[in-house]
Amino acid sequence: MSGHNKWSTIKHKKGAADAKRGKLFTRLVREMIVAARDGSGDINSNPRLRAAVNAAKNANMPNANIEKAIKRGTGELEGIVYEEYTYEGYGPNGVAVMVEVMTDNKNRTVAEVRHIFSKYGGSLAENGAVSWVFEQKGYILIDAGSMTEDDAIMEALEAGAQDAEFKDGEVEVYTEVQDLHKVISYLEEKQRNILKAELTRIPSNLVNADDVADKLMKLLDKLEDLDDVQKVFANFSIKDELLESLSNF
Repeated sequence: MSGHNKWSTIKHKKGAADAKRGKLFTRLVREMIVAARDGSGDINSNPRLRAAVNAAKNANMPNANIEKAIKRGTGELEGIVYEEYTYEGYGPNGVAVMVEVMTDNKNRTVAEVRHIFSKYGGSLAENGAVSWVFEQKGYILIDAGSMTEDDAIMEALEAGAQDAEFKDGEVEVYTEVQDLHKVISYLEEKQRNILKAELTRIPSNLVNADDVADKLMKLLDKLEDLDDVQKVFANFSIKDELLESLSNF
């Protein structure tokens, strides 16, 4: 899966700031609610919920909050009804952008998303315009600990992963969607420190965005900051030195 877009790296660096703002908890709660609603409240039979719960625990969310979110999803507790939508568009240089949202007011959300695209050099497109660029995969980030690169990658493949990459003491593991839960379980049995586990979208091609890096980053960042937005994906590449200078914006 080499070539995973740079935005995923930047979002990982932004994680601590998101948590401080409370945005991360909000996203995780919504994800657990919808996962439990559309599947079941049993994490052992609901891979999507299992991934959401793992992410919540890694973010140090209290167990009481996790249990409440699941019960809201299964209907044991009353709460706001969220619906999922995916919006597609183009950023500067024709970069493909997909925005996954969970909202209780579709009209409000689509207006906000359209405004951000327009304000920062992009445009909202019709469904299907860019979705073909991305393939949905399971994604797991592991602290490699004392494992060597070869051992870490071999273990991930033995767990049933499709691919794995070793970067800066961490292992990025990619799976087929239906295998995410199985791979998580295997790594948990090995007592690996799972930093993140989620469904993601991998671009099949990348658009060079060196010339519009600052403008593109602002577009993606503003989309991420919208209350109803869960995830943003884009198929771009930029030079490492530009990435480093923009990762603190």
